[in-house]
Amino acid sequence: MKLFNPIPYTIIFLMINVSLANAQNSNIRLNQIGFYPNAQKFAVWVGDKQDSFFILTENKKDTVFSGKFSLQRINNISQKTTQIADFSNYKKTGKYIVAIPAIGVSYPFEISPNVHREVAKGALKGFYYQRVSIDLPEKYAEKWHREMGHPDDKILIHASAASIQRPEGTLIASPRGWYDAGDYNKYIVNSGITTATLLSLYEDYPDFFKAFEVNIPESGNKIPDLLDEVLWNLRWMLTMQDPNDGGVYHKLTNPSFDKMVMPKNATKPRYVIQKNTIATLDFAAVMAQASRIFKTYKKELPSLADSCLNASKRAWNWAKENPTIVYRQNEMNKAFDPDIVTGGYEDRSDSDEWIWAATELYVTTKGDNYYKAVNLYPETAMSLPSWNQVQMLAYYSLIRNEKNLTDLGKKDLSNLKKKLIAFGDQLLLGVDSQAFNTVMGKSGKDYMWGSSSHAANQGIALLQVYRINLDEKYLAAALGNLDYLLGRNATGYSFLTGFGSKQVMFPHHRPSEADGIVEPVPGLLSGGPNPGQQDKCEGYPTKIADESFLDATCSYSTNEIAINWNAPMVYLAAALEALQKKF
Repeated sequence: MKLFNPIPYTIIFLMINVSLANAQNSNIRLNQIGFYPNAQKFAVWVGDKQDSFFILTENKKDTVFSGKFSLQRINNISQKTTQIADFSNYKKTGKYIVAIPAIGVSYPFEISPNVHREVAKGALKGFYYQRVSIDLPEKYAEKWHREMGHPDDKILIHASAASIQRPEGTLIASPRGWYDAGDYNKYIVNSGITTATLLSLYEDYPDFFKAFEVNIPESGNKIPDLLDEVLWNLRWMLTMQDPNDGGVYHKLTNPSFDKMVMPKNATKPRYVIQKNTIATLDFAAVMAQASRIFKTYKKELPSLADSCLNASKRAWNWAKENPTIVYRQNEMNKAFDPDIVTGGYEDRSDSDEWIWAATELYVTTKGDNYYKAVNLYPETAMSLPSWNQVQMLAYYSLIRNEKNLTDLGKKDLSNLKKKLIAFGDQLLLGVDSQAFNTVMGKSGKDYMWGSSSHAANQGIALLQVYRINLDEKYLAAALGNLDYLLGRNATGYSFLTGFGSKQVMFPHHRPSEADGIVEPVPGLLSGGPNPGQQDKCEGYPTKIADESFLDATCSYSTNEIAINWNAPMVYLAAALEALQKKF
């Protein structure tokens, strides 16, 4: 009997269908950056039933893997059908594409260790591009270099913020900070959750950031770049506290939004606006957390930790003396001029801010009085962090600092961990039958203003559960949500500017619109699908929740960027890089 050599996969592939379309087919959805060698690897086909898929080298010369698609799944949001291509068993490093006979090929991707390192670095560098009160030279900002805008050294006290010591029209200096979003204003409430998320990332993975540099002016000093970037905003936040009483101004803002101009051309007068309880509590929480982190850098930053803690305590005391001052912009405008019509960040409940501030002060000072100051465990369901719901940040801090708590705090930890694990299990429920095999997108309720950050915060919650029990299913699900953000989703977009083959090109972001450069500023997370379509822009493809996205500058409800969305993206990508050897 004559023996024949096995037919190479490539020949089999061509024999199956010589009319294979070589063109990219955007209905093959996958993480457009790539995969860790030993981690899960999924692609999703959206369309009619298919049988087989192949993994080819990027140049299409060699077929390295073949597999069968899963059974069809129905997207319960759009009713479209999908199939999962699982090539997790292929682990060889390299650059590849997914190919489907008679259909086409996917965008290219890489299998490699550290495959998301540039994503994590890019998302952190995005904060550098949002810096206020400084030139961004070409050495650090590359083609997106720009002149300084908003020195913020002559800020007016708005009538709503006036006091005996600082009457209306008083000038104060409040430089630095980050531009909040696509606009040029700075908001304490949104800075609170943003700064805390980045500080928490450092607390969870301090060793990882010892050698994590992103080419900012401070790179190479003895402080990790992550903390150097945080400092740019933290120092601004400190200027927003009234030194006379400890209260904190709600925001630093123009009366109205600027046109689509570069920062240097945005020259409207700027004001600090009314002190209030929630902004002050957010400030207190961040400053307490910052104090315990920067305490380890006393040589480099001799008085910062003490200054932060003192500021936190003063803010806490002001909030206790003024527990019911709320920010209601429309009501304020009826009483004071000029009218302020920029982002309101009007929170309707302060119970979570009291919990967060009390917890961070307790963890940092070990003062049981803070632990007992409020009910830290109300009978309410856990929910993901957002600018107006920060209770979960308190719980993350308690668990990560377990070893340093007093006996009073330790006694409740076992039950807290059980609740957080149950929360994680609820996130995992039904993922194996979900259309894109991700935690994100199980329900249309996942799609709201800033849905991309919702996906990232789901990933963080799953990583927090993983840190408790080391069960890899939570780690894998967190990675799945990163895959979602980088292309495995119903739109096919990679939502982080500058990354992926199908990139967001026209974010609602003033510098990206006004700088005359084709590519947007990189490392900024687009808001993502939002069926509300509040901007009323023309061109939305559909109102289907997970597809309701428009890559256009006018679409501030789906395609704006915001610092509180970028922070969880940094956390998720960097944490998975730090944990990649656990796969």
